[in-house]
Amino acid sequence: MIELRTPTQIEEMKPAGRFVAEVLEALAQAADVGVNLLELDALAHEMITKRGAESCYIDYHPSFGASPFGKVLCTSVNDAVLHGLPHDYRLKDGDLLSVDFAVAVDGWVSDSARSVVVGTPRDEDLRLIDTTERALVAGIDAARAGNRIGDISHAIAEVARADGYLINTQFGGHGVGRTMHGDPHVPNDGRPGRGFPLKPGLVIAIEPWFLHTTDEIYTDADGWTLRSADGSRGAHSEHTIAVTEDGPLILTDRSFLAA
Repeated sequence: MIELRTPTQIEEMKPAGRFVAEVLEALAQAADVGVNLLELDALAHEMITKRGAESCYIDYHPSFGASPFGKVLCTSVNDAVLHGLPHDYRLKDGDLLSVDFAVAVDGWVSDSARSVVVGTPRDEDLRLIDTTERALVAGIDAARAGNRIGDISHAIAEVARADGYLINTQFGGHGVGRTMHGDPHVPNDGRPGRGFPLKPGLVIAIEPWFLHTTDEIYTDADGWTLRSADGSRGAHSEHTIAVTEDGPLILTDRSFLAA
C-alpha cells in the first residue's frame, strides 16, 4: 500500500534523514587503506546507540536474504554493488566502496547510500560514481507532483545510457516511512508518463546503481552480497526524498555538513 505523509509527518522525518547523512559522512571519512569493514560497521553501530536510533538492517530478513542480515551497514567493495555484508576485510588502495545505511529515528526511517574510492582512484571508477550521482540528481529533479514514477526511472536511465552503462531493474528505489521498504518500487529504467502518479506527501528512496560493463548480478556465498556477473566494479548512490508542493525535498541531504 502506498501512503502519503502530511507536512507535519515530513517534518518529523527530517531528524532521521539528517542522522543518516551524518553517519554516511563519518563512514566516508573513516574509510581508508587498512580499515576493516567490521570497523566501519562498529562505528555506525556506536553512532546508532549514542543517537538512540534503531537499525533497519540488523534483523532484516526478506525473501532474498539467506538469514537475518546481522549488521547495521551494507559495505559493497569493487565487484560487489548492493547488500554487501560486512566481513573481515581490510580496505586496499584503490578499492571502490559503496556504503548503504538505513535507520529509524523516533519511528521514521531514512535510507541513503554513497560510493567512495579508498586511496588512489581509478579514472573509470570516478566516472562511474559521477554517473550514479548525476543520475540520482536527475531522478530527484523528476520527482515532482504531477509526474509519475516512470518519469523518475526514465531520467535515471537517460544519464546511464548517455555514459554507456547498462541498467539492471531487479533492485531500485522504494517507498520509505515507518519501515525501510514499501511501495512504490522505483526502478532505474522506465517509460516517462507511466506508473504511479507523484503526489505531495509521497516519500521514496531513489537509488541508481550501475556496473562498469554488465547489468547482470549474482548472490555471493554469504547469501546477501550482490556481485557483478563479469567481475566489473559497481557504484551506488541513494537519497530519501519527499514529494512536496514546492518540489522534491532531500531528507538525507549532506550539504549541511560542508558548512
